[in-house]
Amino acid sequence: MEQEILGIGSRVKHREYGAGVVIQVKTKSYLITFMEYGNREILKSYDGLEIIDLLEDPDDLVSFEAMEHTLVKILRQFSDITETVPIAEKWSGGMLILKPSNPELKPYEMPIATFFNKIILIRDRLRVLEQKVNTSSISNEEKLVLQQYITRSYGSLTSFNILFKNKSEGFTGEGGK
Repeated sequence: MEQEILGIGSRVKHREYGAGVVIQVKTKSYLITFMEYGNREILKSYDGLEIIDLLEDPDDLVSFEAMEHTLVKILRQFSDITETVPIAEKWSGGMLILKPSNPELKPYEMPIATFFNKIILIRDRLRVLEQKVNTSSISNEEKLVLQQYITRSYGSLTSFNILFKNKSEGFTGEGGK
């Protein structure tokens, strides 16, 4: 192989492994995914690669792992995909009981974990709403007004922070910007 620098996404053919795609460029080697042999690290100096489709090497190299991490972050940001957030141990297995003031009415019981998951859904949907406001074409003044409502909503939900195992995953209102 000539000393061409292959970029991520370049398609190659290896003498032994067959067709593959470059998924990471390192200083002295390429990480290539082959159809039948999986990932293999091949030295740049190896002359047994045939270039099928050359993609130029960008100035700022990005690994497949970094691209995957970024893609997951974007998907979470702009969809209803929720991350797994642990509940504080003291609430694990507990029940939420809503007892009406009228003794003739039955109390309502719900596992705290179910309630906590609904709180997480609200938090995640507020985050998506916030992103949609930030990227919308409305005026900056309108964005500011909507952002203030979102921030106040976060603030209204800070009472539920006691349910979170990790305080950093809870709600912050106007005081915690």
